[in-house]
Amino acid sequence: MKAEMKHFEDFMASADRDIFQKVHDLYAEVNTDRELQPYVDALGVQTLSGAKNHSLLKERNGEIHDVIMLGSNSYFSLTTHPDVVSAAKSACDQYGYGMGAVSLYAGKSDLHYQLEKKIANFYGTEDAILLPSGYATNVGVISALCGPGDVIINDAFNHASIFDGCRLSGAEIKVYLHGNMKHLEKILRQLSGSSKGRLIVTDGVFSMDGDLAPLDKITELAARYGARVMVDDAHGLGVVGPSGRGTAEQFGVMEKIDIQVGMLSKAPGALGGYCAGSSALITYLRYYARTYFFSTSLPAPIVAGLLEVFKLFSEDRAGRGRLWENIRRLLEGLQALGFNCGQSQSAIIPVFVNDEMKLTRLCNELRQNGIYTNLVSYPAVRRKECRLRLCVTSALTEDDINKILTVFEELGRKYELI
Repeated sequence: MKAEMKHFEDFMASADRDIFQKVHDLYAEVNTDRELQPYVDALGVQTLSGAKNHSLLKERNGEIHDVIMLGSNSYFSLTTHPDVVSAAKSACDQYGYGMGAVSLYAGKSDLHYQLEKKIANFYGTEDAILLPSGYATNVGVISALCGPGDVIINDAFNHASIFDGCRLSGAEIKVYLHGNMKHLEKILRQLSGSSKGRLIVTDGVFSMDGDLAPLDKITELAARYGARVMVDDAHGLGVVGPSGRGTAEQFGVMEKIDIQVGMLSKAPGALGGYCAGSSALITYLRYYARTYFFSTSLPAPIVAGLLEVFKLFSEDRAGRGRLWENIRRLLEGLQALGFNCGQSQSAIIPVFVNDEMKLTRLCNELRQNGIYTNLVSYPAVRRKECRLRLCVTSALTEDDINKILTVFEELGRKYELI
C-alpha cells in the first residue's frame, strides 16, 4: 500500500524524547528526491537582482535565469527608486548602518521622529510608533493592549502574527467567519452586558485572497456594541483608497479606526511596522509593547528611505495609477481565460488550483517559463483552497502582462484549470 503523502507539518512534533529527531527527519526528507521535493524546489530559489519586474533567479540546482516577478510585495518597486536609495545612502554615511540600541534608550535619531510624525500626518492621527518588523508590530500592539479578561474578535483569515499576538496576550479569542458580518454581530451580541474589554481585529486587505474587510460595517457594529477596532492594512498602504491611505479610506471610515497598523515591508519596500493612533495610545505602547521596548530600533538608512517613500505616498507620486491599470489588465485577462481569481480588490490576485500536487508542478513550470509566483498552501490556507498568489507591480509592462497571460493560458489548459 502506498504511504500517505508527507507535508511540512508532519515534522513539527513527535513522540521522541529527543527533540532533534524531527529535525533530522525533515533534513533527510528535503535532501532526497521524495514527495516534498516539488515544494522544496518551489521555495528554494534565490533572487539575485532584487525586487524588480524582471529578476534573476538561482534555482536549487544552480541554474540562473530571468523571470517576470509576481512574487514581490514591493508593489511600486520603491526598493530601487533613486530618491529612496539616495536618501538611504546619505543616512548610512551620517548615522552608520545600525542604531545599536532600543528606541527608548539611545536608538532613535531625528529621522525616526520625523518618520513617526509623517506617518501620523498621513493617517490624520495624533502620533505613531515604529516597530522593528511587521510581525513584531501585531504581536506587540495586541499583547500590550489586551490581557486576561478581555476578548479579541478576529476575522478567520487574519494574518498569523495577529493570532500569535492574541495568544500571547492571554485574552479570550473568538473568530468570525471570513467577512461574515452576521457572525461578527452574533459574537458581539453574546458579549453584550459583560464587563470584558472588546477588540475587533481585521486585516484591511487579506494577504492570501486580495479582498477587503468591510470596514464600514465593522465600525458600525463596533460602535453599537462598545468595541474597539484594529486594522492591519499591510497590503492596503499606498495601494487602496482614493489617495492610497488604505482600506479605511476606501470605506470612508478613517476617523473610526482606533488602532491603525501598517507594515513597512510591503508597498514601502523596506522592513518594520508602525501603529498610528491617539497620543495616549502611542505613549502607552512605547512602555508596554514588549517587541518595541526590547528590540533594537530600525536602522537610520532604512528610516531615511522610508521618509522618501511617505513623501511619494503623501503626494500620490508612487505610481498608484499605473499599478491599478496593471491590476485591471491582468485580473480581467486571467478571468477571461477562465481562471478562478476569487474576489480580489487589490494588488494581490489569487489563482485557485485546489490540488497541492498540481499546484507545485504548475508553480515550478511557470518559473521555468519565466514567471515567478508565490505558492500558497496549508497552513496559510486550507489544502483544498491552495492557490498561486500573484502580486502585481506598477513596473510591469504591457509586454510583461501579455507574456504572463500567454504562459498562463498554455499551462492552464495543460493542468485543466481552464
